[in-house]
Amino acid sequence: MHKEAYVKSYDGLELYSVKDVPEKAKGIVVVVHGFAEHLGRYEYLTKRLNDQGYGVYRFDNRGHGKTKGERGHIKKFEDFLYDADTIVEMAKEENNSLPIYMLGHSMGGFITASYGVKYRDKLKGQIFSGAATATSSQVKGIKGHMFKALNKIAPKIRIKNPISKTLCKNQDVVEDYLKDELNLKEATLNFYVEFLVKGVKWLNSHIDQYDYPCLILHGGDDKIVPKEASENFYSRIQSKDKKIILYEGLYHEIMNEKTRDQVMDDICIWLDANDKKAN
Repeated sequence: MHKEAYVKSYDGLELYSVKDVPEKAKGIVVVVHGFAEHLGRYEYLTKRLNDQGYGVYRFDNRGHGKTKGERGHIKKFEDFLYDADTIVEMAKEENNSLPIYMLGHSMGGFITASYGVKYRDKLKGQIFSGAATATSSQVKGIKGHMFKALNKIAPKIRIKNPISKTLCKNQDVVEDYLKDELNLKEATLNFYVEFLVKGVKWLNSHIDQYDYPCLILHGGDDKIVPKEASENFYSRIQSKDKKIILYEGLYHEIMNEKTRDQVMDDICIWLDANDKKAN
């Protein structure tokens, strides 16, 4: 089943969503995309999960893609968590007896981890890809304070999307990303402050409350979110059932590299193993 729909979040904002659920699905994976991209970049992941018997619910984050509202802007980072919960609740209601998982890439990994802290009993587990769970070097220390101060004066100043050609070693993917009109070319200062300063700080101050079963994946040569972010997350969370895999030589978008099928296999193996533990 493939279905596209707009779903109202807690404040009435309409989130663009797509669901692909095979017959006799054995679980549902809610996919949370990264900064400046959209759900359409996860077609291959969806196909692989569907082939393995998992339904996939995707949505465009607030400020992104085809979701309604102002592009490249958010008021507060918590809205990302409320939006994700809107999709999780929909998935639970429509698939009453199935386990629900969440998979987040990059900023979507930050959202996924923060969701895991805030909503501790709604999911069967979480998967992370290049998750932005640590303070970025661009906003550390005095820079972060400067951003926050300027944000009080001019929160809607637009800043160019800093994502570079080191997104992925597969240059076809990079070229497609740069040409894709649904990807953000800029975002407001408030967006960056809420996500990279306030949001990541909140996550790290509550990280010891995280205890979901989880699979943490990261490119060993990631130039955008260093692998140390995932290593730190792995070491600090309380989860007893946790696994980390670092892919030597891969950049940020491990699910778009030419060796992506190894990553997909690792995801599917973990999901199946986790299902067996739950039964």
